[in-house]
Amino acid sequence: MRMWLAIRMFFKIVGDGDFAARVRRQLDAGAAAPDAAAPLAGTPAQPAAAARPPAPPAPVRNDAITLLAALQREARLVDIVQESLDGYSDAQVGAAARDVLRDSRKVLDRLFALRPVAESPEGEEVTIPAGYDAGKYRLTGDVAKQPPLSGQVVHAGWQAAKCELPAWTGSREAALVVAPAEVQVR
Repeated sequence: MRMWLAIRMFFKIVGDGDFAARVRRQLDAGAAAPDAAAPLAGTPAQPAAAARPPAPPAPVRNDAITLLAALQREARLVDIVQESLDGYSDAQVGAAARDVLRDSRKVLDRLFALRPVAESPEGEEVTIPAGYDAGKYRLTGDVAKQPPLSGQVVHAGWQAAKCELPAWTGSREAALVVAPAEVQVR
């Protein structure tokens, strides 16, 4: 029985790098501390602890594809980006873009509830304190000075108040499909 388990583990480790890394960490942790589950010599064995539930399966579809599919389905964003605009006038492109941009905003509002990072409007003077979060503020201009710094808001930035992407329910084969091909049947 243990031989069969060892053979299965060998092939799982060879074929799955993430699994191999987890096994390595487990083995390293086990070498650092004695196995509490193993009984000491001469003592009765304790009942096995309840097995951990299996880890959820890895997602079949990347969230980026799900977002892109939502923007295509509801706003036709991919269509307008992929379309050659050479044969269209600026007025035609602008008219098409207006609808795509309006519908894209609806998608982003529904999925992310975007709001500005900076509380001050663009053009207003602000003070950036010492120890500011570089992930929230990108400074330009004379950045060699030491904080606190004064400057003008050029762009208020964006942050998501939520992230509610729909769960993928399609097949593994269609996981990378952004928009299915549409066929008019006669």
